[in-house]
Amino acid sequence: MGADVVELLAKRHGGRFRASKERALAAEVRIDSKRVALAFPQTYYNDSGLAVGALVRRHGVDDLNRLVIVHDELDLETGRLKLKVGGGLAGNNGLRSIRSHLHDDGFVRVRIGIGKPPGRQEGADHVLRRPGKSERSELDVAIEEAADAVEAIARDGIDVAMNRYNSRT
Repeated sequence: MGADVVELLAKRHGGRFRASKERALAAEVRIDSKRVALAFPQTYYNDSGLAVGALVRRHGVDDLNRLVIVHDELDLETGRLKLKVGGGLAGNNGLRSIRSHLHDDGFVRVRIGIGKPPGRQEGADHVLRRPGKSERSELDVAIEEAADAVEAIARDGIDVAMNRYNSRT
């Protein structure tokens, strides 16, 4: 989900991704008057922190409220969007890697709900499977809304964006 949101943001703002030495595909765009670096790691998901840590250093991000991580979330129903700063990792190994490399978990998260796995299906299998048709349409809407939320964070700040997006049902 996160890569889909980042790709959509690049498309909306005329960004072109290029491979970077930070082990990520990266593009720089402008959202209103703000310069924004878009990237998604080319590491294994569980090693996302390698790329994120290097990108944070490259772009001189000294305030983790300026770092937005977009990811899917098993603990939210399909299509639900939630924004938050810091907090628990809910067993997400990509977030664990990012926290480990940054030595801090105070980054902004845009969480896109994919729901709990059905029956006895493992969480990893649920995350990696292709969604069904009805689920896909819900997720497509959530991807658009998540891109809107990232734009709102860049434009208005995380508090305004959280008030706007976390109150939606």
